[in-house]
Amino acid sequence: MNIFVINSGSSSIKYQLFRWPAEQPVCSGLVERIGSDEATIRHTVFEQESATAEQRLVLPLSDHEAGLREVVRLLTAQPGGVIRDPAEIAAVGHRVVHGGEAFAATTLITAEVKAEIRRLFALAPLHNPANYLGIEVAEQLFAQARQVAVFDTAFHQTMPEYAFRYALPTALYEKQRIRKYGFHGTSHQYVAAQAAAYLQNPDARLITIHLGNGCSMAAVRGGQSLDTSMGFGPLSGLVMGTRSGDLDPSVLLHLLGPLGYSAEQVSALLNKESGMLGLAGSNDMRDIGQALAAGDARAALAYDLYAYRIRHYIGAYTATLNGLDAIVFTAGVGENDALVRAKACARMEFFGLQLDEEKNQQRSPGLRDLSGPASRARILVIPTNEELEIARQSAELLTAHA
Repeated sequence: MNIFVINSGSSSIKYQLFRWPAEQPVCSGLVERIGSDEATIRHTVFEQESATAEQRLVLPLSDHEAGLREVVRLLTAQPGGVIRDPAEIAAVGHRVVHGGEAFAATTLITAEVKAEIRRLFALAPLHNPANYLGIEVAEQLFAQARQVAVFDTAFHQTMPEYAFRYALPTALYEKQRIRKYGFHGTSHQYVAAQAAAYLQNPDARLITIHLGNGCSMAAVRGGQSLDTSMGFGPLSGLVMGTRSGDLDPSVLLHLLGPLGYSAEQVSALLNKESGMLGLAGSNDMRDIGQALAAGDARAALAYDLYAYRIRHYIGAYTATLNGLDAIVFTAGVGENDALVRAKACARMEFFGLQLDEEKNQQRSPGLRDLSGPASRARILVIPTNEELEIARQSAELLTAHA
């Protein structure tokens, strides 16, 4: 069964094709700068024994439909194509960022589902419209396939009400659905399952730490999310590449009042100008790491603040879980930045965490256990694979509806 996974952004499309039940993708690719005369497509076909054939194209792509049509051409081009006809695709799995309270699980896409995704545009204005556009185009190009939505928020729908409610007037929840939703759920779900399997403990108490340009943490027990650091939107919690993370609401009132900021200016400030960019002048941890090595004081503070916030949530979520079996670092920074891991695990002996510094500096593919000999809780690095998780959930749903 061919399952095509699409992650549609505002000007990009990330994709993978799986020949299920094989979990190694047949091909993958990235379309960027959609809407430009110099859009790019990187298309990789995985051949036998892990050898690959790669193509890079630069061409005008007016919109997402043009981008996906070019992807279909690459998928079917002979010789070298991985399918002969789009009709060979049985399912298209779509990443959809916000599912609100309506979707607690992976869902077959219907007209009603699409209407609900549209209704949620206001809660995820940067993501849901692009996700929706990907669905619309895929319905045209893969007309015989089942379209499946996998929601970033769905995994966190197991949070108890006392964890997801805010202490605001009840009417704001009941009428406006203002509450914590959480994000990166597909990533947290994937690495939590991998960690539980490694520990041979399906009821494992886990803290999953997704560190990319966007960052979030989750408290997971028995495969269920009990709490997560992002909230109504993706601004709260950890320090991120350009987002502020946790902030006293009084700061917003001060910006909007005495300082005369508009709502649009505040949104831009908190989403695009804050975080590591605001602290250190860059949102790329590699650049900040180089500045730190050169003795830059701003970089030093940024790293310390970034790690302090992670330790803060490890403490909180250990209490939520009533103990701790493992913490899991994942995503670009979590998987690759040894200094972030070292700082996040420093002075955490009370929580049973001891990092093996030598293991922390080593790089190798797959799951890595960085725990020191005295560590009571495991310290794991698990590469995330959201596309594989979307394919899995799509396959499970199709099997259930067969």
